[in-house]
Amino acid sequence: MRKKILSAITAGLIAFGSFGMADAMPRDQIAQIQVKKAKDFKFWTKDSVANKKLVEYVTDVTNKKSKNFIPVEDRLAVFDMDGTFIGESMPCYFEWMLYLERALHDPNYTPSAEDLEYAKMVDAEIRAGHFMTGKFPKGIDLGEAKSQQSVFAGMTPKDYEAYVKNFMKKPVEGLTNLKWGEAFYLPMVEVIKYLQANNFTVYVVTGSDRPAMRVMASELLKIPYDNVIGTNPAITASNQGDTSADNYNYRQDDYLIRGGLTQKNLKMNKVVAIEHEIGKQPVLAFGNSGGDTSMLNYALAGNKYKSLSFFVICDDVERELGNIDKANKCIALAEKNGWIKISMRDDFKTIYGDNVKRSE
Repeated sequence: MRKKILSAITAGLIAFGSFGMADAMPRDQIAQIQVKKAKDFKFWTKDSVANKKLVEYVTDVTNKKSKNFIPVEDRLAVFDMDGTFIGESMPCYFEWMLYLERALHDPNYTPSAEDLEYAKMVDAEIRAGHFMTGKFPKGIDLGEAKSQQSVFAGMTPKDYEAYVKNFMKKPVEGLTNLKWGEAFYLPMVEVIKYLQANNFTVYVVTGSDRPAMRVMASELLKIPYDNVIGTNPAITASNQGDTSADNYNYRQDDYLIRGGLTQKNLKMNKVVAIEHEIGKQPVLAFGNSGGDTSMLNYALAGNKYKSLSFFVICDDVERELGNIDKANKCIALAEKNGWIKISMRDDFKTIYGDNVKRSE
């Protein structure tokens, strides 16, 4: 028993003892975050209504004596990713900045003229601040997704994984002391850990590239690869050529390569993906944008179990790159749909760590 206590204390010191002195919490320390009970939350403000509602809910539905008890096999929680538990405003989504790195800044890659032109347009829109003000041109999400898959087409899954890992080492823009691979909202990591500790199965349901998000989050958050649902690249065999998958048999000298876009996993497509890949209605849903509306409402609509949806509001303009006008629109959207609001400014004691601040 004494050894177990000492081991727990050591783990706690490793995870939190030096935190606050470092730039941001490193990935290995993020991975060690553990939250089993309400008292274990360290990164939420004391009076957070959202945190209290989550704890009350989990306490209720895991109590076998409660009329709201949910069996373990039906305790399903779905999370959007960008802007819900990782940063998306530095100055844009992780996968979009990865795309721009490949298309505009990689000395070992030459994009097509079409992809180069589109990447320059996307970059200009981001630099003009149109992402944070919600003024992106109509259709840019799908256009970027097509061009993004195009610039990575021909890569093997392993080569792509290595490319993503290398990009994760790069610093974000607009915030100090933070690399992309560390850009996790620590309070939301605690939520994921808390749910896992209470026998909820956590799924990531994102509009971003599924293989990239697996690399970014799966191992760190102990979320299995097959619990990450996202936008899929087309996959072909190296010798397949123009032959359709219906008419091609994988050979022993084949290997897999990435291709173009299949379907962007946003809006109603998220609900369809949940039905196809999970086959059950979630009881908890977490999102941060209009693209998550369908998923958040699906968790609430006609659910046989008590269910909740939470909406993360990027309203912090000191520790994050929040935009108040956009945040107010998100607040209105959450109130209209009955989602529980999570204010980054008011509910998060810290976001990435105390030494991470705006560099502007």
